[in-house]
Amino acid sequence: MWRERRVPGETEIFVAWQEGTGDGTLLAIHGGPDWDHSYLRDPLDRLDCRLLMPDLRGCGRSGRAPEYHPDGVVEDLVRVLDAFEVERADVLGHSYGGMVAQRFAITHPERVRSLIVSGSSVLPVPPDAFDGWAERDEVLAGQEDPWQREDLTPEQCVRADAFAAVEANVRRARQVPGYLKRLGQVRFGAEWVRQLQTGGLTSPRLPDAAHRIAELGIPVLLLHGRQDMTFPVGLVEPTLALIPRARAVVLDDAGHMLHVDEPDGYLRAVREFLDGAAFEGGLELRSPRPV
Repeated sequence: MWRERRVPGETEIFVAWQEGTGDGTLLAIHGGPDWDHSYLRDPLDRLDCRLLMPDLRGCGRSGRAPEYHPDGVVEDLVRVLDAFEVERADVLGHSYGGMVAQRFAITHPERVRSLIVSGSSVLPVPPDAFDGWAERDEVLAGQEDPWQREDLTPEQCVRADAFAAVEANVRRARQVPGYLKRLGQVRFGAEWVRQLQTGGLTSPRLPDAAHRIAELGIPVLLLHGRQDMTFPVGLVEPTLALIPRARAVVLDDAGHMLHVDEPDGYLRAVREFLDGAAFEGGLELRSPRPV
């Protein structure tokens, strides 16, 4: 059963959460960033652990902030864990949230038991990462750009952009109706994009993140869709070579919204990883999944 809580502070953070039957806590960080957490609920809400899903500052039902910087977001997440009296959490981040999750682990390693990077990347995306992928070129060429319209507010542009990108983000056609319903429930905002337009935004990606995460010695799961048109699957294998305690699960028939395309495979991968991370001494490394 979902519950709601507001964590006070200079910026109030809204958290949707549910209690689990196990001892662990999963902190799930959404992407966007001008989205809210709700698009990530299913299938994570079927996990047995306690699940904390905050809306980032300026997003959804969380408070607005004078500045949107990833360090402020990280401190908000620390306050969330403190409010729920969680000393160490398993941390999952999707897309932009995947980079926030890495920053959180690197800057507050004492609060992170394991890390799941979902539909995101540890390594920077090179400019030629998608060269030669004709299908992607065709999909993006046919995608409407609402930011060229003068009749929409920034909030309306963020929403319209999310709907315009459905074909690029969801691989399986049969999953599209449910995804459209999911998007219809997202509380889109435009606080982050306004700062981007007026003063720029600092990337949450820290320099040399792979080596810094490797030095933490925590279990890491790279969970990716092979058809991801935002973060290339080609970055998974070189990341595994840099982080000895990382493993990867690549869902073949999934795009950027891999939890929507293959919810059962996604949930199984997260469950197996968290079960392994719960062993004393951390993750039991088994044979790596094909990448």
